[in-house]
Amino acid sequence: MTMESQAVASKLSRAAIFLVATLNDGETNLNSVRTMCGDLAGFVRAVGFRDLDGGLSCIMGFGSDAWDRLFGDPRPKELHPFREIRGRHHAMATPGDLLFHIRARSIDLCFELAMQIMTRLDVAITVVDETHGFKFFDQRDMIGFVDGTENPVGPESIDAVLIGDEDLAFAGGSYVIVQKYLHDLKGWNDLPIKRQEAIIGRKKLSDIELEDVVKPSCAHNALTSITDEDGKELKIVRDNMPFGEIGKGEFGTYFIGYTRSPSRIERMLQNMFVGNPPGDYDRLLDFSRATTGSLFFVPSATLLGDVGPDAMSSAAPAPRSAK
Repeated sequence: MTMESQAVASKLSRAAIFLVATLNDGETNLNSVRTMCGDLAGFVRAVGFRDLDGGLSCIMGFGSDAWDRLFGDPRPKELHPFREIRGRHHAMATPGDLLFHIRARSIDLCFELAMQIMTRLDVAITVVDETHGFKFFDQRDMIGFVDGTENPVGPESIDAVLIGDEDLAFAGGSYVIVQKYLHDLKGWNDLPIKRQEAIIGRKKLSDIELEDVVKPSCAHNALTSITDEDGKELKIVRDNMPFGEIGKGEFGTYFIGYTRSPSRIERMLQNMFVGNPPGDYDRLLDFSRATTGSLFFVPSATLLGDVGPDAMSSAAPAPRSAK
């Protein structure tokens, strides 16, 4: 049977809402979440039908502990809690059982779908982080650089994000890591443009990558470029979004990366926070502080749509026969 994936490789959107939630205790609450899994596609269709050109989608992901509580065995091979990293800076791990990544061309569609999801789930979950993201001018982030230039496209993006034969029971699924970064914009904007470009590894105005002969080894795009044992670059799909609250003076970037193996992003983060070699860390982190960190498994749309209230009993191993 062909497994239809969730919209993990869709085109980047203009608006998004990110909901990270924890599961509340009680079998009734768990059953409410299981039922939501099968109903989610219908929610997206109902809200999206009001604006057929709105590009509404919603991706649902599950943390490691949540998977065990909701579904049991079998479980995705590489699903585990987010692994915090302590180097020159700290990539912290924060609570997160469920992720809803809602995106569209306008925030009203995202907002309506988020309200409908939360109305249905009600007391079953507790939202621990809600972030409303938007696309800035020229696809730039809050620090003024174009974001997402290196995303793979077409078949290459599918290969980068979808699980294949390496975990056949969960083929068509994906993994996603999310982090919220808050920026010291005053400190960043006080830097000369050439220093900013050296930290990022790209020209600020043109978005052209710096030549290797002038790019520092600790440039952000150098540390986040990784290869396999044969020297082939390993890609992920990012859908980062600026966010902020002007009154609070908080401005940031919501990092969200989809991948067929979380080890890809974990290697990138290790390079950024510890350095490659150690000590040669990402200087962008001197101006950008990670405040959250969670890892989720994103099942295929086919698998998600088949979930019902009895998912735990059907997923659990059959009892051994008496001898």
